[in-house]
Amino acid sequence: MAPVLTADTPQTPHTLSNNHAPKNIFPDGIRTSGQHNPIYEELKPYSEFPKEITGPTVWETEDYKDNPERWTHPFDEEEIEELSKAADAYLASKAPLTAISKENFPLPKLTPFLTSTRNELLNGKGFLLFKNFPVKVWGIRKSAVAYMGLGTYFGYYVSQNGLGHILGHVKDLGDDPTQTDKVRIYRTNARQFFHADDTDIVGLLCIAKAQEGGESDIVSSHHVFNTLQRERPDVTELLTKPIWYFDRKGEMSKGQEEWIRSAIFFLETGENPRVYTKFDPYFVRSLSRFSDKGVVPPLSREQDEAIQVLEETCLRLALHMILDIGDIQFLSNAHVLHARTAYTDYPPPALRRQLMRLWLSTPEDEGGWRLPFHDSREKKRGGIQVDDTPPHAPGDAE
Repeated sequence: MAPVLTADTPQTPHTLSNNHAPKNIFPDGIRTSGQHNPIYEELKPYSEFPKEITGPTVWETEDYKDNPERWTHPFDEEEIEELSKAADAYLASKAPLTAISKENFPLPKLTPFLTSTRNELLNGKGFLLFKNFPVKVWGIRKSAVAYMGLGTYFGYYVSQNGLGHILGHVKDLGDDPTQTDKVRIYRTNARQFFHADDTDIVGLLCIAKAQEGGESDIVSSHHVFNTLQRERPDVTELLTKPIWYFDRKGEMSKGQEEWIRSAIFFLETGENPRVYTKFDPYFVRSLSRFSDKGVVPPLSREQDEAIQVLEETCLRLALHMILDIGDIQFLSNAHVLHARTAYTDYPPPALRRQLMRLWLSTPEDEGGWRLPFHDSREKKRGGIQVDDTPPHAPGDAE
């Protein structure tokens, strides 16, 4: 049996207050909205979901495995020069990285291509790999500026953790991956199972590679949905129900609950709704400290099986890729799930594996998906925001 739902959180009208945040804390005047429960009244029952999804968001590994030209874009010399000049100008301005935007990071020649790429990420296959980004030549600081400037053409950066990091660093800091209620897995070398980050688009820039492992897998969640509809419709139905509790792992504002109750598959609001995916097994399986006390229901046998079936299906259908130094992977979190293999770093003094990460928001009013959440129209919807913790762009993992 599925667990009994706790009482619905009362719903209140939402105003776009986060788009008018104090600039003495948030340099661009926009605060990350943070994690929210969905608007339960807007969630649709399984009977309203499509039996099969069609269109460009549904792709198979065979479509791309032997055709890298269809999903990679090597920067040419002219594009690198434009990025370099924009980064140098921004560095010379002495402005903080937290204030970077399209307006103060002009890329006139690249803009048409980046605009079409943004549409492809949001409404097409949902992924692209840039190559030849010269991190070894530019170093960490200039690379970070150029990377963040590039990212602003896809969305607004949002905070990725309780420290306000808008420039994240995926790096093994020696945290214990078995402490799932306390540890974010990106700070370990453990396997990351298929998941979607709590933002619209995620970017990963490879700074240093592991000695072994740390390779990337991605999959069309719409292809996964279709496969489950054919093979395990009972699992699909379970994933559409708002019976799934997601751990906040202590990263919440005053007065907020320590978890979110949500579905995994949603329908957009409005006409011709698409299927949106929200999932991370590490955040679903880490709530025993609450379920042991009877505060939230434990995972049922059916839910446990559904997580396993979802992971196995993703793995079976995934496209595997290896990020080299200077590669930038951009992914949609709305309809692409991604994973990482476990890895081993080179022994010291060699550099440890390190990726710079961006979480980028594409609000509803600017072409983003119409989500059944109060903050769907916020510029910086989603992400993780603890009270008024200011945005921070560290030069290394911390």
